[in-house]
Amino acid sequence: MELSLDELVGRLGGELVGDPAVRIRQIASIEAAAEGELAFLSNPKLGAALATSRASAFILTPKAAGLTDRPRILTADPYLYFARAAQLFNPPKRPVAGLQAGAVVASELHPSVCVGANAVIGQDCRIGENCVIGAGCVIGDGVVIGADSLLHAGVKIYDGCVIGARAILHSGAVIGADGLGFARDAERRWVKIPQIGRVLVGDDVEIGANTTIDRGALDDTVIGNGVKLDNLIHVAHNCQVGDDTIMAAMAGLAGSTKVGKRVMVGGKAGFSGHLEVADDIVVSAATNVTKSIDKAGVYTSLVPIQTHADWVRNFSHLRRLDAMAERVRELEKKLAELEKKS
Repeated sequence: MELSLDELVGRLGGELVGDPAVRIRQIASIEAAAEGELAFLSNPKLGAALATSRASAFILTPKAAGLTDRPRILTADPYLYFARAAQLFNPPKRPVAGLQAGAVVASELHPSVCVGANAVIGQDCRIGENCVIGAGCVIGDGVVIGADSLLHAGVKIYDGCVIGARAILHSGAVIGADGLGFARDAERRWVKIPQIGRVLVGDDVEIGANTTIDRGALDDTVIGNGVKLDNLIHVAHNCQVGDDTIMAAMAGLAGSTKVGKRVMVGGKAGFSGHLEVADDIVVSAATNVTKSIDKAGVYTSLVPIQTHADWVRNFSHLRRLDAMAERVRELEKKLAELEKKS
């Protein structure tokens, strides 16, 4: 696709400054952009990069409009505008509808559905119009997938799970595997508890590669509308994730954790089980959340990086922290007694 700046602004909005006839064929970074490409700048402090960039036009804030005399589109949020322009210039590829070689399908499908090579679809499934089921996917019995959803190669969805419309599931995602449900008998052996709940995934959800969402033990595991999960995330049984929450790679939710709406979770953050996290909370990367959070804000528990020698020295103090606290309490008590006598 190639558009003039005038055509682009006509589709996406913004204020155009400069030649409206300039042709754009792709989005690129400021550093790597070439002629015919559009770059964006969110931080005016990095404006010096505009002078050396080869981009034909830029996406800038109104305050940064004077940093270049080349064509520019002015908008309050250049990064958001860039995202929408990137979608426009890079529409998803859609394979031809129908069954490819080796596909095994035991459910009736709409003619618009594409099923990739060696994919398997079980009985009593309802697959919406225009869905793409990638090569090697395995869809269990009774699964529901909403219209216009895309499953990349190798996705596994267990029996009875529900995926909403316009979902994107990346390779290796596993939806509906058993959660860690076991009871211990008198001989300290583990007795499996059948996991009879489902996974319910809302509309417009994206689930990253090798991310796993366990089915509920009794009730369902629920992923709300608009949720974005990065690669290598684990959501345990009976968790609930609110609408428009986003989680970065390697984050993990232990069983029965409830995360609110519009929550932002950094990479490798971990949540203990049976917690409740309110709406509009930000959890920093590598943070361990061990208790419920009921107030919006930014929460962090990681230790800043330091040299090994400093870490050893500081940790040695930390090991004596309880004893030091007891000594402080004793000193405070003696001080209070001295103040009474005086």
